[in-house]
Amino acid sequence: MPKPTPCLWFDTEGEEAARFYTSVFPNSRIVEIARYGEAGPRAEGTVMVVSFELDGRPFTALNGGPQFRFSEAVSFQIECSDQAEVDRYWETLSEGGEQGPCGWLKDRFGLSWQIVPSRLYELLRDPDTARAQRVMTAMLDMGKIEIAGLEAAAA
Repeated sequence: MPKPTPCLWFDTEGEEAARFYTSVFPNSRIVEIARYGEAGPRAEGTVMVVSFELDGRPFTALNGGPQFRFSEAVSFQIECSDQAEVDRYWETLSEGGEQGPCGWLKDRFGLSWQIVPSRLYELLRDPDTARAQRVMTAMLDMGKIEIAGLEAAAA
């Protein structure tokens, strides 16, 4: 059965991005690198496509040119089991990029990520709606999501 594979459009940074992403996530690797040939449209021998896996999931990086840039309309969520994991992904992925509100960041390539502790989802689904709303209010005031702050708001 066919599986959708995200294809990330870069100007020329596809290989650099794929190497960075595979260094961040466990169970990740570069699968294949294809280069432009003499037919172009880019210089022969430059990287055209990088096939890679992040935690076993397939991705493609395409060096297609400067025509398209990433936007927040597409992001990747990372559900984290604890604060240490949130901290690691937040710091690693935002280095050279831009930290945003509510667990969102842009990496140095402009790709958007949401770094979210699983505890946030649990607290937002609390049957006590007032408690869940306090958690939502606390989260909306955060950049990197802090589990202790969510727990304090819930209490």
